[in-house]
Order: sequence, then structure tokens, then C-alpha cells
Amino acid sequence: MRVAIVKYNAGNIFSVVNAFRRQGVEPLLTDDADTLCSADCVVFPGQGEARGAMDYLCSHGLTEVITSLRQPLLGICIGQQLLCRHSEEGDVDCMGIFDVPVCRFRPTDHADKVPAMGWNALHGMRGPLFRGFEEGDCVYFVHSYYVPLCPDTIASTHHITNYSAALSRGNFYATQFHPEKSGERGELLLRNFLDIARER
Repeated sequence: MRVAIVKYNAGNIFSVVNAFRRQGVEPLLTDDADTLCSADCVVFPGQGEARGAMDYLCSHGLTEVITSLRQPLLGICIGQQLLCRHSEEGDVDCMGIFDVPVCRFRPTDHADKVPAMGWNALHGMRGPLFRGFEEGDCVYFVHSYYVPLCPDTIASTHHITNYSAALSRGNFYATQFHPEKSGERGELLLRNFLDIARER
């Protein structure tokens, strides 16, 4: 199983590398187009700022590579957001795989914390990425921007508003939460993603 992780100017990538190692897979961290295109599956993770990340990806030709992939791809956190149409963070156009904007949380009272940080419950899960999950399972989030509910939503959660915890369209999957920080549920999701790649 050849798992490629997109290498770019984002934080938290090595925790994702280690999460796949715990699955018995040695992923390759790379920004090489041929390596990404020949992998069995690709992971697009990270923490960071949308405009800076898009500038880096565009300048290195990685946006064209990512959007052209035909094998399963999993975006995580900012990886999910950059797969959307546009982000309010830096007012930047993103890759447009998911035709939905990324919005900033707008607190309505003093109890609404931004960034959203901590464990939150998943609802309405569907599709192979969530095989074995149960309604209300909790996973770990940390983010100030969110993807609204849309036709590509395959799981939702709530912080200030209901929003997309995960998306899917064709061979593209994405989670706003961090499976690498989400304990047993996160490990199950990564196993499911690897199984999706094996079954294609």
C-alpha cells in the first residue's frame, strides 16, 4: 500500500505520518507530482493559514496535481478547507473540489469560543469512511473556520452553528477534525480510508 502525504508549508503533518505508521503503513511525505499520482492513496493534511497555504501550493504546481488525482484522497483540517471553493481566511480562492465556501465562526455570545477546540460529537454519518461509527461518536477539532452544511456533507457537528465535519465527492474525502488526534475513532477512520483505497 503506497500512501503519499502532500508535503507543503503546513503544520501537524508529522503527527499524520505517525498515525499511518500505527496502521502498519510507512507513508511517503512528498511534493513530487509523479509520486503523488502513482500512490494508491493520497493524504492532504495540515494546520495553517489558507492564503499562505494556497500561495505555496500554487507556486509549486501542487493545486493542479491535487485536483487531477483519481485515487482516493483524504483532506484533513485545512486540507478539507483548501479543497473547497473559497475561504474567508485571507479571502482566497481555493481548489473548488467541493463547491462550498469556508466561513469564519462568528460568536453570538461570550460563551462561544473561537477557535473551536476539543472533542465534539458526529451526527448523520454516511458512506464508507464512517463504517463502524455510531451516532454521537466524538472526535477532536481545532479550527476557527468551518464548512457549512452542503450536498457533499457526510457528517455534521455543532459549534456555534451546525457545520460539515466531513465531506465526500467522487474520490475526494475530507474531515474538519483530526483523526490522528481522535483516539480509537480516528484510527478507525484511517483504517476505513485505507480500505477504500484497497477496494478500488
